[in-house]
Amino acid sequence: MYDIVFISYNEPSADENYAALKNRFPTAKRVHGVTGIHQAHIKAAKKCFTNMVWIVDADAIIVDDFNFNYTVPNHQLDHVHVWRSQNPINDLVYGYGGIKLFPRKLTVDMDISKPDMTTSISTKFKAMPEVANITAFNTGEFETWKSAFRECTKLASKVIDRQKNEETDNRLHTWQTVGKDRPYGEFALRGAQAGSAYGTSSRGDVEALKKINNFEWLKEKFNETN
Repeated sequence: MYDIVFISYNEPSADENYAALKNRFPTAKRVHGVTGIHQAHIKAAKKCFTNMVWIVDADAIIVDDFNFNYTVPNHQLDHVHVWRSQNPINDLVYGYGGIKLFPRKLTVDMDISKPDMTTSISTKFKAMPEVANITAFNTGEFETWKSAFRECTKLASKVIDRQKNEETDNRLHTWQTVGKDRPYGEFALRGAQAGSAYGTSSRGDVEALKKINNFEWLKEKFNETN
């Protein structure tokens, strides 16, 4: 019912994951190589014609029984919907890296000044209980570190709207301590620990927090610490 858009930048597994998505859902579109996470999602929304838009990240491996067939009730057409995803490093299951369903017009008009893109679109949020994908971000040293750094910066800075502090702190602890034995797990832990420190020190500093959406800055940060 709603357009599906796959968003990629330079992720090693992007082509493979997009091919798998297209095999199951041939009408899926792709946005590739757009600088800036907010800008990539705005371009994705502009490619679509339905009032809601499915967003699939480049590292998402869709589970077999997820079919993009959810219909949004009329009174929730202004809500951001986020499905749950399984983390391959620490086995956390929550909205990080999950499939999203965004209001198209609100996405085009989103507030690009906020560090967290998802909460830039609408004040109305609906967490969906179903696991839609594995967020397989651990495809290389930098990719793994970057993903952990960005998420833990957001968790530690408390920048995500409507987050529950105890739940956030538990997730932050798990990111920093669990999964060293998994593929690229050591880089996930390093990125999580560096992100936690950066998020804590940058709490309330919007300009500093916005840097986590700049992949060139992240690469420099990675090279400094690894």
